[in-house]
Amino acid sequence: MVEVSTKNFGILIAYLLPGFVTLWGISFFSETVRSWLGASTLNAPTVGGFLYVTLGSVAAGLVISIIRWAMVDGIHHETGIPEPVWKFTQFEQKMAAFEGLVENHYRYYQFNANMLVALAFTYTAWLMSRGVGFYRAGWMNLVFIALEIVFWIGSRDTLRKYYQRTADVLGIDQTRIFSGRGIEKER
Repeated sequence: MVEVSTKNFGILIAYLLPGFVTLWGISFFSETVRSWLGASTLNAPTVGGFLYVTLGSVAAGLVISIIRWAMVDGIHHETGIPEPVWKFTQFEQKMAAFEGLVENHYRYYQFNANMLVALAFTYTAWLMSRGVGFYRAGWMNLVFIALEIVFWIGSRDTLRKYYQRTADVLGIDQTRIFSGRGIEKER
């Protein structure tokens, strides 16, 4: 069995967990997916079911990540976190540091932002499957909104830290990162 390490932990949280939440949302409309997730004494989990859930979660996580890229990244970039323009002239010498930043910052950004999208999908699917509108969901709306706020704030913080620390590793002038003047000057 493969042990969880810093390399695969990032992939696990960035894609698998948000994908599983999305799969849970899909299960409200698909009997097949519901059977994969169901675990009763009569329907004990099987190796095949585990494989389907794992592969389905990864696939759903990748789709959610595309939606995140198309929506959340753009909103962050338009609301105060400018997208950097990095120059990778010294990349070979700094590759290990860059990979560390991806694993220790960007993967957490992906988790937070992907969960933001996955939870919105799953909550909407839950509301639709119950025939309940948002206004009639009661206290569940508060839980949903609170979680969305937490993931939104977390995604902004981790993306900002990733951009700042990567710019520092690549030797880019930090003062220009969040001033709106672009990120092109190398030290």
